[in-house]
Amino acid sequence: MRLRFLLRPGWLALTAVVFTFAICCFTLLAPWQFSRNTEREQQNAALEASFTAAPVPLARLLPPGTVPGQYTEWHLVSITGQYLPDKEVVARLRTVQGEGAFEVLTPLRTTDGTVVLIDRGYVRLDSKSGLLPYAPPPAGTVQVTARVRADETDPKNRDAFADASTGGRLQSYVVDSRVVARAGKLDIRPGYFQLDLGQPGVLGALPLPQTDSGPFLSYALQWIAFGTMALLGWLYFTVRELKPGGALTTSSGAEGSSGPSSGERTRRKSVAEILAEDEAEYAESGPSK
Repeated sequence: MRLRFLLRPGWLALTAVVFTFAICCFTLLAPWQFSRNTEREQQNAALEASFTAAPVPLARLLPPGTVPGQYTEWHLVSITGQYLPDKEVVARLRTVQGEGAFEVLTPLRTTDGTVVLIDRGYVRLDSKSGLLPYAPPPAGTVQVTARVRADETDPKNRDAFADASTGGRLQSYVVDSRVVARAGKLDIRPGYFQLDLGQPGVLGALPLPQTDSGPFLSYALQWIAFGTMALLGWLYFTVRELKPGGALTTSSGAEGSSGPSSGERTRRKSVAEILAEDEAEYAESGPSK
């Protein structure tokens, strides 16, 4: 029976590999890239809207109890209050424009009593990879304009700590209001707020992300193409195996004869045999000059 070759161990293994790869392409890899493309489009839309929109009061954009999300991140808000420099934390292992840096995170108590986390920007490293000196935040009541940002998440959920590299200052592995809240024993609202250039207390203003679409859509289409090609290749070789006297079969008669007699059977060659024969011929003849 011609379909019997489908039960060969080698063919079953090949089929399992091909279909597993195709399923991963269609259900994991391509959707992952599509989701990253969607996130980039939402980020670009929010950034472009913030370039022309006027800042709004924090309580209007993010009422108490709300968390920054895809429709509010990057929007400009105005906040009035006083900095709490004694509760400051620096975020370590940051990269700004390709160079190492720390980001300075300072809580600010607003006029209504809410505490928010302000990202004052970055400070470069010294020659020993420590923290360079930087200016403290202004004292008294200030009004700042900042961009809404969602908290980063540390997979290990590590707390802030102090060591010699930051001169005894508390440092964190992520920019996360929850980490700063635990370190300073404060009730800080979720999210943080990134200062733009020229704002009270800003240090090195963090650059905004580029608004290009990125390669994610093309990567997603490539994974779909790879999965489709794998299935089509499997189907192509399956059809060739099923065709009697096809390219994967050879006559048992001598070359140049009038063909095999009606009683002669043809022996079907596997793909591995064909490749082995081609390799042997190449080894005998040597590479072409």
